[in-house]
Amino acid sequence: MTAPVRFPRFFVTSLAPCPYLPGRSERKVFTELKGVHADALNDALGRIGFRRSQTVAYRPSCLDCSACVSVRVVTGEFAPSSTQKRNLKRNGDLVATLCRPWSTAEQFELLQRYLGSRHPGGGMATMDEVDYADMVEHTPVTSYVVEYREPSADGLTPGRLVGACLTDRQGDGLSMIYSFYDPEHTAREGLGNYIILDHISRAAAMDLPYVYLGYWVEGAARMQYKVRYRPMERLGRAGWERILPEEQKRLISGAASARHESAPAPEGSAKDGVPGGQGQYRVV
Repeated sequence: MTAPVRFPRFFVTSLAPCPYLPGRSERKVFTELKGVHADALNDALGRIGFRRSQTVAYRPSCLDCSACVSVRVVTGEFAPSSTQKRNLKRNGDLVATLCRPWSTAEQFELLQRYLGSRHPGGGMATMDEVDYADMVEHTPVTSYVVEYREPSADGLTPGRLVGACLTDRQGDGLSMIYSFYDPEHTAREGLGNYIILDHISRAAAMDLPYVYLGYWVEGAARMQYKVRYRPMERLGRAGWERILPEEQKRLISGAASARHESAPAPEGSAKDGVPGGQGQYRVV
């Protein structure tokens, strides 16, 4: 009698242009998440640098490049900077609600405005409502959407939706799959950073030691915001290691400089964790 398969099968995508660094190509290794053990598999793979996109867990597997580095914030030791403290105060009146992973027209409209402003021409720019529903609802693991709303006038009806984040609950932390927000709300500066700060606070309250931010790519300007959260760990060949304070200080200084550079982003570039594009995960 043939024994049941105990380990997942892994596959490799075809080469494609790198969305982060111009002139380079990317390749990913992936496996399917399914069945009663999907949460456990997602947890195990998350600890070794995999990310989830719908029913697939993937990580970069490029032949000549290792620029994509998994990073996570240590929630129990997190100390907000003065800028982050001001952000928390400015946006602290927002009402955050955990919602089941179910897409809404309101979320999709906000996503469209976000993509049009922050990632025009990116891989998600052509998404329709069905694509968005697939992105949110096709999850075999414990997930939810955190909605961020302004307080309503009467305190009873839902206020204006200004941000949202698709989040996975893992055994050792929260994994921020994809966040988006109102990019033109001048009174709510730093909404994207606030969503990360809220997840750090939320994870700490749940006794979860980490918030997984996905991949950080040194040299990719749109990815530099991730290094601003201290303390931070990165995944290397020897496992997870703490980024030393002096090095992180240097990286944060570089991130501030990158924010003011006007160099164009690579065609189709976007931030990490871009769901969708499931066509790349095909077993040939």
